[in-house]
Amino acid sequence: MDIIAELLTGHGIGQSIFVLALVVTVGVLLSKIKLGGLSLGVTWVLFSGILAGHLGLGIDPMVLSFVKESGMVLFIFGIGMIVGPGFFSTFKQGGIQLNLLSMLSVAFAVVITYLIFYFSGTPIDTMMGIVAGAVTNTPALGAAQEAAKGINGIIPSDIGIGYALAYPVAILGLILTTSTMKWVLRIKVDKESEQIADREKAKRMEALVFSIEVTNPALFDNKVSHVKALLDKHEFIISRILHKETGEIEMAHPESIIKEGDKVLVISEQNDVETICAFIGHKIEMADTQWFKLDHRLISRRCLVTQGDVNGKSIEELKFRTLYNVNISRVLRAGVHLIGKADLRLNMGDTVILVGEENDVKRVEKILGNSASTLRKPNLSVLFVTILVGLIVGSIEIPLGGMPMPAKLGFSGGTLIVAILISNFGTRFKLNTHNTQSVNLMLKEFGITLFLACVGLSVGGSFIEKLLSGGYLWMLYAAAIMMIPLWITTLLGRYWLKLDYFTLLGYVAGNMTFAPALSISPDASKNNIPAVKYATVYPLTLFVRVMVAQLMILLFA
Repeated sequence: MDIIAELLTGHGIGQSIFVLALVVTVGVLLSKIKLGGLSLGVTWVLFSGILAGHLGLGIDPMVLSFVKESGMVLFIFGIGMIVGPGFFSTFKQGGIQLNLLSMLSVAFAVVITYLIFYFSGTPIDTMMGIVAGAVTNTPALGAAQEAAKGINGIIPSDIGIGYALAYPVAILGLILTTSTMKWVLRIKVDKESEQIADREKAKRMEALVFSIEVTNPALFDNKVSHVKALLDKHEFIISRILHKETGEIEMAHPESIIKEGDKVLVISEQNDVETICAFIGHKIEMADTQWFKLDHRLISRRCLVTQGDVNGKSIEELKFRTLYNVNISRVLRAGVHLIGKADLRLNMGDTVILVGEENDVKRVEKILGNSASTLRKPNLSVLFVTILVGLIVGSIEIPLGGMPMPAKLGFSGGTLIVAILISNFGTRFKLNTHNTQSVNLMLKEFGITLFLACVGLSVGGSFIEKLLSGGYLWMLYAAAIMMIPLWITTLLGRYWLKLDYFTLLGYVAGNMTFAPALSISPDASKNNIPAVKYATVYPLTLFVRVMVAQLMILLFA
């Protein structure tokens, strides 16, 4: 028992690890509890930490700060790498709309904050602490503290206490919002899931394989490159040609000659099929497997890209067709079949479809790697490169005219932006950005669990005392600042912008700059839409909230 007492109340690294492990263990066990079919999930770790802090448990402040920030950085890295590949395409498809909606929410919050400040007489720096907690924005808290210190020479303690009291209100508000949204808006989740799946399937540009008989006289005795030039606005490749005169199959290349009555195997996107068929001739029923039966020399084989030297290189750069007489007809990436276009860059983890003679295909396999065990190893380099660059970006000072100090994106904001950029463009710089989904999910869950445990421990000691001495009014202020703008813009998003349920879940998390909101509702895990929309809204909203916190103190202190 003495050992346990020492680990609970002593000092040092061992005691810190023990208390953190205890808080997390209790929180994880409580997360198994469901009330009315609803589980609070990882949020229980926060409440477990508050209880521990109230009971007098604590850890070294420096260790607490380090673990909290490290946990958030790991969580943000996981989010960024999971949603990054689809970020820019999603931003084009409604991202501007969502960010404008979020800016409207920030504007509503500023008006409500000013009215409370004006009529209640609460100091503006305390109000900024309440606002930071009400929107779960830790960087805004830091910005408010620095701004107050620049004006007063000290950091008023009420800023931190206001944040501590408002933060749990925001969590409860988020739980209430995400758990009641579908009831208030009368959303049928399964029906919307099916509609989204159908819509995405219709939009998805997957590679289709089909056969055409050449009947257009304008193409007779012309090269494949000439056909491609005539249809330059349509993405497709001609993989093989069955010559009518000789009955032989040729692996198509730009200099191949097409004659009347030849049959060609074409790969293109679905929305181009009709145009390509009408231009070349007419579509015929001839399966991919029939082509191989006609020419026993050719085989089709799947191959994993696991060789680092190949990562980021285009199919044209690799010259497999010229050097080995092997075509890459399709590329399977994230569950989608892409056309093996010349300018398509291969990424680690891609599965390519190789077509050629067996010995030639084997040579190409060795170049590509084709080693599944290589992909199972965690890619630590991308993790630490992202964190390294992210912390630098987050620390960059952005000077604003008239402000006592420059604004910053903060560690989490910088890491998210860099993770999104690296996951999209890392291969262009020969950076291996591949990690298994399980690795990214593990880092995400591990990071957020540590972060919430530390937040709970940091506010638990003063939570009840301040609450009983009038802090409940601050909590009411926080509820108004958080709930009114969020629900107004959520209703506008649903009924004016016609946003789907999963987009709204991501919007709520991004608007609150609180990624754990993605874990509160079980519906958020049914697809990647909430996480992608969160990453779309988060960066700009975070930056604006940080600037607003500094500006309000500058204007009204």
